[in-house]
Amino acid sequence: MILLTGATGAVGTALLRRLVQERRPVRCLVRDPRRLGPDRMRVALALGDLTDPPSFRNALRGVRAVVHLAQTRRDQPRGSIEEVDAIATWRLVEAAERAGAERFVLLSDLAASPTDRTRFRRAKAVAEEAVLGSSLHASVLAPSFVAGRVRPLVVGRSTRAFEPVTPGDVAAAALAALDGPGGRVELRGPEAVGRDALVARLAGRAPVRLPEPIAERGLRAVERLLGERTPLTWDEVELLV
Repeated sequence: MILLTGATGAVGTALLRRLVQERRPVRCLVRDPRRLGPDRMRVALALGDLTDPPSFRNALRGVRAVVHLAQTRRDQPRGSIEEVDAIATWRLVEAAERAGAERFVLLSDLAASPTDRTRFRRAKAVAEEAVLGSSLHASVLAPSFVAGRVRPLVVGRSTRAFEPVTPGDVAAAALAALDGPGGRVELRGPEAVGRDALVARLAGRAPVRLPEPIAERGLRAVERLLGERTPLTWDEVELLV
């Protein structure tokens, strides 16, 4: 049995489709099974949440491998970036060890580092340490940038280039990791794209450029006003700064 978290995300949806096609037994840890769509009839379900460690026990019963794709780039009502991406991963790893699981696959970030300026990448560095330092046969998937919808906004100037991959690319790597040698695997696409050009391509229009101090003050003010309903947070924008 494979336990999959983040099954309703872009990568999770692509991976779940492949696992079902290969007739691999899958259990999805979800808060709302309806978000799985028709796939909820083809998999086992475990109701729970990453910020609810007691739910891990039932989810991990009889599980051989964990594919941990769930993550957040913004604070959630149930937990901060650090609580969801770092602490919850550490707890899930410990629970998997106690349950007798053999493998653990984590979705991380190519630039994850304890000294990165972003909270997300610092949290991912903690998660990687927990996974790779465990007794499990561990794999870390570290993509450069997973292509998806972005807001047409760029902050400051950047010379950084990304090598984007698709959710299907990451799903294929996760599937291979279930039978692979383990370790940290960097996922890079065949094309290096500058930050501004990448945002323009994914947003479908030329982005609006804002100075960093103005963007940070403005977005933090919007977050305080709208809370979880804010369409864009500073933590999300900062990942592309």
